Amino acid sequence: MTRIIAGSAGSLTLQVPRTGTRPTSDRVREAIFSALESRDAIDGARVLDLYAGSGALGLESASRDAAEVVLVERAPAAADVCRRNADAVRRAGRGAVAARIRVVQRAVAAYLEGAAPGFDLVFIDPPYDLGEAALARDLELLAPLLADEAIVVVERSSRSPEPTWPAGIEPSRRRDYGETTLWWADATQPAPPSQPA
Repeated sequence: MTRIIAGSAGSLTLQVPRTGTRPTSDRVREAIFSALESRDAIDGARVLDLYAGSGALGLESASRDAAEVVLVERAPAAADVCRRNADAVRRAGRGAVAARIRVVQRAVAAYLEGAAPGFDLVFIDPPYDLGEAALARDLELLAPLLADEAIVVVERSSRSPEPTWPAGIEPSRRRDYGETTLWWADATQPAPPSQPA
């Protein structure tokens, strides 16, 4: 069972797609959001949830006062689940969920190629069988879309190697939870161009 942990829609049970997704466990989500709350990283944030599945990570952010949440999911059945869950979060919040929640049914790379910049918090929870090269491409496309001091959380199998980080995204820590590894990273300012001597 997947549920919203806290906030205006706390305890709401979310639907989960029948196949093709691997929902983040409550234990891992609690760890993620405890760390984010301690950094005051959610309230008023623009949040991007890539490979959204049920939308649980993005919708947890909406419940905790994010300003905007975009759920990107290519699979039609999972995108429909995201829409239903988003509607349920809005209803459960009884007007307290002010976040603009959008569900985008597109491939992640296609979405990132045309997205507007300014995301403060990004969750990337791809299928474990997504290749490292595809993840590296997603991260490269994401880097120019990040706001200053943005946080990126990548969830992978504990057997997967560390992601290949592009310029503009700097890894900060790794946390292991059984079969799951969370890679935390921060947006970095590009180095200023060197001045001719």
